[in-house]
Amino acid sequence: MGVRHILYGVNGSPYSIKVRAILRYRRIPFDWVQTFPYTEPERWHVRPLVLPIFERGDDGSQHVDSTPLAQVLEAEDGGARSIYPDDAGQRFLALLLEDFADEWLTKPIFWYRWAREPDISHAREWLSREVNPGASRAELDAFGAAFQERQISRMPLVGCTPENEPLIEASFLATMDAMTASTEDGRWLFGTRPSVADFALYGMLRQLATDPTPRDILLARQPALRDWLDRTDDASGIDGAWSPADAPLSDTVTALLHHSGAVYAPFLLANEAAVAAGESEFTVALEGHDFSQTSFPYQVKCLTILRREWGDLNGEVRAQLTPLLEDAGWLPAIQGNN
Repeated sequence: MGVRHILYGVNGSPYSIKVRAILRYRRIPFDWVQTFPYTEPERWHVRPLVLPIFERGDDGSQHVDSTPLAQVLEAEDGGARSIYPDDAGQRFLALLLEDFADEWLTKPIFWYRWAREPDISHAREWLSREVNPGASRAELDAFGAAFQERQISRMPLVGCTPENEPLIEASFLATMDAMTASTEDGRWLFGTRPSVADFALYGMLRQLATDPTPRDILLARQPALRDWLDRTDDASGIDGAWSPADAPLSDTVTALLHHSGAVYAPFLLANEAAVAAGESEFTVALEGHDFSQTSFPYQVKCLTILRREWGDLNGEVRAQLTPLLEDAGWLPAIQGNN
């Protein structure tokens, strides 16, 4: 019997279900264990203590952070089930859109889930029951109240405030609209097989398709997206192919690049400047809105990695992508001071 790993997470965590879907597609044997690790920190030695936690079956080591985890698994055994396009240009765009999904689309999730009823009650009950099977009503209420308080207290840190509501909700709608072409023709972003960017978008959009308010919006505005989410949740039976390197980018990729270039790219630059200046908060104009939140060194790291990936591309590929990224608004962030 081969090595079997363990993935610790919860269905309410976009990163947990992102990694789970990747493991399913890659046909990597694993067991899914639902848990909130911070309720029993003595069991875990990983830092930061975040979801999901991937425990290797060969040596028992524990790992977090979905992006590097996916890349480690790829380096070990990418093979025919790779989630990174063969074409270098497409691969870079997949990494860029993965980062947009992972780091920006958490804002609509957090906002819709914890801003108002009935979403707050739904999330509190759902997540309490998920990680406390068999608990009494009193135990569920105590856990739910503590968890709700924890999550709501963190909303201003990530910019999920009433002042930022118009931009956050508009970004959710723009992302859904960008997905139209892929969801209606049954494709993924870079062909007939899913990429790492598809899995990142899946993790975020599945959450929004679960909570009451964004679920109703999604089903009314983009019903085909629900089917796309179901296909991506378990694509273990999909083979498919990458789009040819010389094929035009899909309308979905182009639309996502333009939306992320309008909101996430300038957000990254403003955050980077704030961290460099030692400022704890920053405000940046995005799509006609003044967006304010706490500055985060981790997102400076994300931008640094994207710039490194950009620099590692050969000159011909960069030349091919430059007009596209300039038109989408991404070039200043990707090039940095170079």
